[in-house]
Amino acid sequence: MLTAKSEVDDKVLGLDAGANDYLMKPFHSRELLARIRAITRTQTVQANSQLQFGNVTLDRATFELSTPKGSFQLANKEFQMLELLMSNPHNLIPSERFLEKIWGYDSDAELNVVWVYISYLRKKLAALHADIQIKATRNAGYSLEEK
Repeated sequence: MLTAKSEVDDKVLGLDAGANDYLMKPFHSRELLARIRAITRTQTVQANSQLQFGNVTLDRATFELSTPKGSFQLANKEFQMLELLMSNPHNLIPSERFLEKIWGYDSDAELNVVWVYISYLRKKLAALHADIQIKATRNAGYSLEEK
């Protein structure tokens, strides 16, 4: 977060709201670049790890969804959706959050695109005999649950 607000309460509020870092103006460009490198290093380390839930593994490096019964190479949007679900098992994720995080704020995509990709993921999980499922909560969103 880049801001002119420098009070401790402002910093706490920004970080608690989801910012990975908080930089106040005025700042030196070398410091900004160093902070960007640090955050990129952290995300690179996480990107090489695997997520596991139930008998399902999602490889962040290869976009491969696998169980002991087989595997699928996921398309980019499928991967991003499943990564969000597997990073937050049992947590309800609103459809609007998928749209904002994956398609972006400026996208013309509508909610039905989320339904379509959830359908693709459900079919792949079923084909792999996964012991987890994507549960829909009407007018609220989706969560990843054990069967």
